[in-house]
Amino acid sequence: MSASSDIKLPLTVSWRVRLALVFLLVIAVIVISVTNKLLTDRFTDSTRNRAEVRIALYSGNLLAELRQNAIVPQLLARDPSLIAALQDADYSLSTQRLISFVDEIGAASLMLYDIDGRTVAATDRNRLGSSHRSEPYFFDAIRSNTTVFSTIERQSGGYRFMYSRRIQSGGNTLGVIAVEVDLRKFERAWAGISDAVIVTDSTGTIILATSPRWRGLTEAEALANQTAQTAIERAIKATADWTALPPDAYLQGEAVMRLESRIPFRGWRITSYTTYASVRERVNGVLALEVMGFAILLALTFYFLSRQTAGRLAIFQRESAKLRALNAALQREIAERKRVQETLAVAEQTLEQSSKLAALGEMSAAVSHELNQPLAAMKTYLAGARLLLRRNRPDEALSSFGRIDDLIERMGAITRQLKSYARKGQEAFSPVDMGAALASSMSMMEPQLRQRKVQIARILPDDPVIVMGDRMRIEQVMVNLLRNALDATKSVRNPQVEIILSAGETATLTVRDNGPGIEDLDALFEPFYTTKQPGDGVGLGLAISSGIVNDLGGRLTARNGQAGGAVFEMQLPILGEKNTVEAAE
Repeated sequence: MSASSDIKLPLTVSWRVRLALVFLLVIAVIVISVTNKLLTDRFTDSTRNRAEVRIALYSGNLLAELRQNAIVPQLLARDPSLIAALQDADYSLSTQRLISFVDEIGAASLMLYDIDGRTVAATDRNRLGSSHRSEPYFFDAIRSNTTVFSTIERQSGGYRFMYSRRIQSGGNTLGVIAVEVDLRKFERAWAGISDAVIVTDSTGTIILATSPRWRGLTEAEALANQTAQTAIERAIKATADWTALPPDAYLQGEAVMRLESRIPFRGWRITSYTTYASVRERVNGVLALEVMGFAILLALTFYFLSRQTAGRLAIFQRESAKLRALNAALQREIAERKRVQETLAVAEQTLEQSSKLAALGEMSAAVSHELNQPLAAMKTYLAGARLLLRRNRPDEALSSFGRIDDLIERMGAITRQLKSYARKGQEAFSPVDMGAALASSMSMMEPQLRQRKVQIARILPDDPVIVMGDRMRIEQVMVNLLRNALDATKSVRNPQVEIILSAGETATLTVRDNGPGIEDLDALFEPFYTTKQPGDGVGLGLAISSGIVNDLGGRLTARNGQAGGAVFEMQLPILGEKNTVEAAE
């Protein structure tokens, strides 16, 4: 009986060990499979969401740059000094006039052509005298009554983007004004990201891309130039992958996520390619931790089973020794896993820091681009002031220093407004809270308000005033009206500005000041009309603001108050409860 018991006991223990191992392996496979599926879906969705936000931001930035420059030729075509220069063939002051427009408008470059297509004035003096009679942006503008947009391929590679419009006087065509839009700055900004981005025109030709070799090709041709995996390599990759993700495309031999968005401008489209590598790395990191946990559990299971059997039968001593050796090996593997985990943590920190540096690089590039023109102007004014001081003309030198001070203030405004660059312009109108937009505009004006002691009175309704429009453009009009009110009260002893927001048949924003008032109300909204001193502005602010309000279906009016001062009213169609529900749907 004793021998029989000795024979049955090892069989019983072996059965339990096998059952425990099978159970542990089944649980491990189930947990790892479920975790892999859930985390892969989650990380893929988050990666796709970030890519969608990024492509929407890029699309909005491109559209905002194009819209910002679209109105410039229409305004400059009505400039009296440029018309007079073309009529008299006297262009001595035209180049300086265009440079002053670039500083205020923010265009990349401006060119003035006579009726023969010769460059008679330009912000880039190297272009003076060159002939453009056969260029599409010249002869299309001569034949058209509206502003013409042209895409011209550069000989050195890439494309130039031009807005042009003919200049007329008394029914006679005098020449053409052209504005060049710098869209390559977006390519330079995209150079710091890991995604691939392309912008195609209505014909499907790539005009902007993170890879210069892609420009001028179609999307299919660009992808065909990259090294792709063979069908066998793709099958092996899909089989070895935990998720077997169906890739949207293959770029440089790697599975990528392709996203496409429409830019509401002449049929343009923007496409981005984001790799799945980051998703796989994050999922594998979690799976490594789970595998390590099951390995520890397996080691503990062997340890306790070996402890129980070692005291019962001597026959299991060798097995116990093997189990202890296996346990030691597993402990070493656990230690190695810990070191791998520590290395992974360091790699993740390094990746996070790299991402921060990339974002800092993009911000630095944006700041550098926006501050370049004020810095160049400051250098010119300093050189002029130095020359005037040498010629014993201190009063004129002080005027140059005053302009330098204005440029410094403008540079400060640029840095404050960089925070709003992440917000894209809207492709379509959406509900806008006028009270919130006014608060945002007052926040942007806060540095100027701190410099002067101006009494600000605000009267706002209890209920929100909602209109349908573009918040960024509405805030632009509000800031313009507030700045005009502050400028109008510079000579007043006790400056006061009153802001009233009311809601009736329309949403009305009234800005009232106690300045000297307006002399010529009829010409107030005409381009280039200004009451400011020379150098403080060229009179485009109210003209642009009036155009924005008209585009939104409202109107911008001005009058002199009964007690003195100027009163500006911006009226926009109010969004009623019924329209609010329809907009939400």
